[in-house]
Amino acid sequence: MENNAPSSEQPASLSSPAPSRYEAQKRRDWDTFGQYLNNHRPPLPLARCSGAHVLEFLRYLDQFGKTKVHLLGCPFFGHPCPPAPCPCPLRQAWGSLDALVGRLRAAFEENGGRPEANPFGARAVRLYLREVRELQSKARGVSYDKKKRRKQTSPVATTAAPGPP
Repeated sequence: MENNAPSSEQPASLSSPAPSRYEAQKRRDWDTFGQYLNNHRPPLPLARCSGAHVLEFLRYLDQFGKTKVHLLGCPFFGHPCPPAPCPCPLRQAWGSLDALVGRLRAAFEENGGRPEANPFGARAVRLYLREVRELQSKARGVSYDKKKRRKQTSPVATTAAPGPP
């Protein structure tokens, strides 16, 4: 006798959709931070992690940055598009750090952390991000001021002038 009942076993691809790009990046970031804690000397349990440890992690990541940040004595300091190469260091861009901290802050709470004990929301971390933003905006001549949204204007109907015959 043939059983036509649907099978309870489904391939993994059908049972749950692939995570969004944000969720996948958040998982990678959380795993990277977990590795950082495990490699810390002595290894650091998440429950003992503080804002100071987050700052240590962000400074560690800085060495892998791809954004040229001109030093104060550099002739290109304040120029967004320098005309020639210079020896200034590559750093993590402020926007990348800000997004990273946001993802880790969310991951901390999703992994059982209490919001009031979230080291990624510590005052020291917020001040560090503000300092990095200000330093990079001055060094690169790029303003990070919030842009005001322009009001939507309705499209003006234009009549095309008839062309020559």
